[in-house]
Amino acid sequence: MTLFVLIELAIIVLLVASIWRVFTKAGRPGWACLVPIYNTYVFLKIAGKPGWWLLLMFIPLVNIIVWILALIALANRFGKGGGYVLGLIFLPFIFYPMLAFGDAQYQGDDA
Repeated sequence: MTLFVLIELAIIVLLVASIWRVFTKAGRPGWACLVPIYNTYVFLKIAGKPGWWLLLMFIPLVNIIVWILALIALANRFGKGGGYVLGLIFLPFIFYPMLAFGDAQYQGDDA
């Protein structure tokens, strides 16, 4: 049981470090990934979506669609395609570190 807890904690630390790095690559403060609700707002801004989309995240089922659209926009902002979006959705513990520590550069509005 403790082995599973340690593995889970390691994955959580890896994801937090990865999202922190993605935020800093996009020119936003890394600590913002640690603040609930604000981290979603910053994520939406990095993805190029309007801030009011945060309100949509509180509506059940709509939030899933909004999150997928934001992930598509995030991948595009880093020069990645649809397959990468599927990776971010289904295997985030692999694809967020690849995005964070790989050679992908944030392209902002140029994407």
